[in-house]
Amino acid sequence: MFPKTRSAGSRTAAVIFLTICVFASALWAAKEFVQPAIHPAQSFAAIDDHTDERVAVAIDPYDLQDKAEIFSVNYRDLGLLPVRLIVTNDSDDPVSLTAMKPTLITVNKTKLMPLTPDDIFRRLSRPRQSDRKLPLPIPQGKKIKGGIKQQVRDEVEAAQFSAQAIEPHTTRAGFLFFDIQGISTPLAGAHFYMTGVRNGKGDELMYFEIPLEKYLSTAK
Repeated sequence: MFPKTRSAGSRTAAVIFLTICVFASALWAAKEFVQPAIHPAQSFAAIDDHTDERVAVAIDPYDLQDKAEIFSVNYRDLGLLPVRLIVTNDSDDPVSLTAMKPTLITVNKTKLMPLTPDDIFRRLSRPRQSDRKLPLPIPQGKKIKGGIKQQVRDEVEAAQFSAQAIEPHTTRAGFLFFDIQGISTPLAGAHFYMTGVRNGKGDELMYFEIPLEKYLSTAK
């Protein structure tokens, strides 16, 4: 008796299976969060540029599907809005952000403060019952407390605006996450404020105010 050999069909099936695995792995790797390229605040429509103090603050909401695809989770369907904060320091001295207070105020005067990573994890692990869609599939991996995958935890922490200071002639950027659950139109008529920005002498700069209509008119 001769030993049995694999049929051509079996070998073909094996090759196809391996090809699919390699392709899936490539897609999986592509889901890893990467911060968008950093451009000066003056490149964005929604900006408040203090030309006398030579510091500019801009925001860029990630409310549209094509923009939000950089994340592995559909935060909007969980009632969370990622907003990118961009700060440009064109002065010759460093700017301190350790005391900064960003606030999003809706048209109905609801004040929204940025969520902490732990706040976001709680929402991801225990989404409230609503008619919203479930989040997009979350990549498999090591689970952490609350059922959150490690990759999602890494994504949230990597996305955060974490700069404590802005060096001279430098731009820093990162995301703030706001809880907009129950707010049907969080951007229309809203304003973004930021206080607590200090110059190299420790003096607080004039507060920054950005009407969201600046962004919406461009997005349309």
